[in-house]
Amino acid sequence: MEEELDYLIDTCVFIDYLRGNPNVYSVFTGGKNINLSMSVITMMELLIGAFNKKEVIYIQNAFRDINVIHINENISRLALKYVSTFSKSHNLQIPDALIAATSVEMNMKLITLNVSDFHYIPDIDIGHPVVL
Repeated sequence: MEEELDYLIDTCVFIDYLRGNPNVYSVFTGGKNINLSMSVITMMELLIGAFNKKEVIYIQNAFRDINVIHINENISRLALKYVSTFSKSHNLQIPDALIAATSVEMNMKLITLNVSDFHYIPDIDIGHPVVL
């Protein structure tokens, strides 16, 4: 029996998917033993980027089968630690801190096109969508 894999997908991957990038399409259509999740921060970023209500509904429908992980106390504490440690040295922003903390706290590989935004975070497991 194949191992079941849990991935947290970063916002940039979803954006490229919505733009029709064939390199990330397989992330959402690939392996049967892959569980995809996103941070609630990612969903909010996607919805903020919508041009109108019709696009909001389209985004909600497009990703309705993706598990949304909400922020809990452990995630917020870890994100706060990351911000205090890395905001000045690496320009870590709050959304990325929360996404990274979600990945680490939930013990999920973070799939991102922006490895440089996360590579310095301790204990984070980073992957690229084309190597899933």
